[in-house]
Amino acid sequence: MLAYERLGSGEPLVLVHGIGHRRHAWYPVLDRLAEQREVFLIDLPGHGESPGLIADGRPVKELLTEALVTCFDELGLDRPHIAGNSLGGRIALEAAADGLVSSATALSPAGFWCNSLDFAYVRALFAGVLTGASLAGRAAPPLLHTSAARRVLLAPFMTRGHHLDAARALGDLHGMVAARPALATIIDGGFPFDSDIPADIPVTIAWGTHDLVLLPYQALRARRQLPNAAHSWLRGCGHVPMSDDAERVADILLRGSSSGTATTVSTSVA
Repeated sequence: MLAYERLGSGEPLVLVHGIGHRRHAWYPVLDRLAEQREVFLIDLPGHGESPGLIADGRPVKELLTEALVTCFDELGLDRPHIAGNSLGGRIALEAAADGLVSSATALSPAGFWCNSLDFAYVRALFAGVLTGASLAGRAAPPLLHTSAARRVLLAPFMTRGHHLDAARALGDLHGMVAARPALATIIDGGFPFDSDIPADIPVTIAWGTHDLVLLPYQALRARRQLPNAAHSWLRGCGHVPMSDDAERVADILLRGSSSGTATTVSTSVA
């Protein structure tokens, strides 16, 4: 069973974080969402407090889809709304293509790189960040207690890293290092998004204008590939926009999950 948190009431909305991150990424928007949705925050396999991602030779998409379907079953969810960031956004779009959800909202979703150089850039970026995080060691806690340091150290992922408190930032740092095996498996199995999404499943895609991980021009490819989706920019936001503009992101998530009908078929899981 994937680690998760459940909060709020209303139609169910599952939130999926990005590669190397954890469910805490959604905390800045959680209270706002929980006023209108029953929110489920999950840790992906090999991330946060979830069990490891077992690389058994199957494609990464199959592994992650299986984990998501099992999670839906154990939580008693029947075609919930889903939203994700980065890898989580890609998972949300794949879930929509498979008809598993009532709507999908993706924030800077993975899978829209244009060529091998784009993907090589992502590999190099994460390799550098992981190396820096591993080397930081004992220096990280005192550094992260200053807002200026948080802004600089988190700059690859967000424009307002200083908005995170020191404990959250340190937890994210440790979480990324711990998720290194899963991160390697997922990146090694990466391929462009090429699935067709049924016309009756609403899709929303939003992209940070200051995204340094999946560069904003990839949003243009997403527009061409998914012309029926609702597309918007997150002005001034980085790759993980929830901490950069919580109000704007919450609005997009609520609007994106306002169409279709999602149900909770069991309430046996506390």
